[in-house]
Amino acid sequence: MALHPRGVGTAFALLAVLAAPPGRAGSITSCTVMVTGVAFGTYTPLQASALDINGTINIACTGVTGNNAVTIDLGTGGSNSYRPTRTLANGTSTLSYNLYFDAGYSQVWGNGTGGSVEGSVSIKKNLPNASLPVYGAIAAGQDPVPGTYTDTITVTVNY
Repeated sequence: MALHPRGVGTAFALLAVLAAPPGRAGSITSCTVMVTGVAFGTYTPLQASALDINGTINIACTGVTGNNAVTIDLGTGGSNSYRPTRTLANGTSTLSYNLYFDAGYSQVWGNGTGGSVEGSVSIKKNLPNASLPVYGAIAAGQDPVPGTYTDTITVTVNY
């Protein structure tokens, strides 16, 4: 499964979010995003526990003033849904998986709709970069046909 940033490494400003403490204004001129995809490796059919692996989203912003709340949305991929699971596909064969915002695998990372949460980070003048882990898990007990399973997730950084 690969995470692909929208715009081939460039985050688009979809929504201006200026969330600063009272009396402090903040802004960002631009941000770029680099993604290390979630590569699960080999899934053993009918394994007893989930196959867990991490990826990373790195955000670097320029022209930062004050404190800025930045949100990070992950798309649904080919399944068009966050819940109950996203789907890795190999032709018509599928594997259920999901991506999580927390290490406890309890908060499905999406855009805040459909039972998902939106990721967030604070970007500040003195800390214009951020790195967020993406926690991925393929559900246990599946018996897929052998092959390579993939999905493409769009990462959107809103600032």
